[in-house]
Amino acid sequence: MRFPFRAAGLLGVLLVVGLGCSERSAVPEVDEAALTQEADHMIGRFSTDLKARLQAGMREGGPVAAIEVCHVDAPRIASSVSATGDWQVARTSLKVRNPDNEPDAWEREVLADFEARRAAGVPASELTRFEVLENAAGKPVARYMRAIPTQPLCVSCHGAELAPAVADKLDELYPEDKARGFSVGDIRGAFTLRKPL
Repeated sequence: MRFPFRAAGLLGVLLVVGLGCSERSAVPEVDEAALTQEADHMIGRFSTDLKARLQAGMREGGPVAAIEVCHVDAPRIASSVSATGDWQVARTSLKVRNPDNEPDAWEREVLADFEARRAAGVPASELTRFEVLENAAGKPVARYMRAIPTQPLCVSCHGAELAPAVADKLDELYPEDKARGFSVGDIRGAFTLRKPL
């Protein structure tokens, strides 16, 4: 998951004073390639497990069952994967289904950049960003985001036209749901990871 600054290597890594602030300065030396590889590995584990469970839910009970899987299993999978390493794994979007997944200021900035780059023709599957930021305690934290492309499986529950039973279940579980209206290839959201350095 990441952005055009990756090519700049260590010189392109920026430190943000206070998460979401626009002031930036030099950062400690980090191995961006190694950290990115670690983060991608964690994302692979999360997405593979979640996709397998969603597909099983679709086979067993269609989209309504898949909504239950996402509602119950996605947070558990994220916690389980996060517990196996130093990265905290989550998902966010500009159009969240679960309000607990609202993006912070930095994530919102990255998601807006992803949308601009997607509009310019960059496939969602190629959109990533890595940065080192300073947390509220003044400690460096690696942050990494990878866009989540909308797949055919996703539009049953995130598309523009939902079956009435699907819409009813979403309204029941997520009364503030904004995560509808997507088409295949759109940026559904992003995996977002952080690791204290």
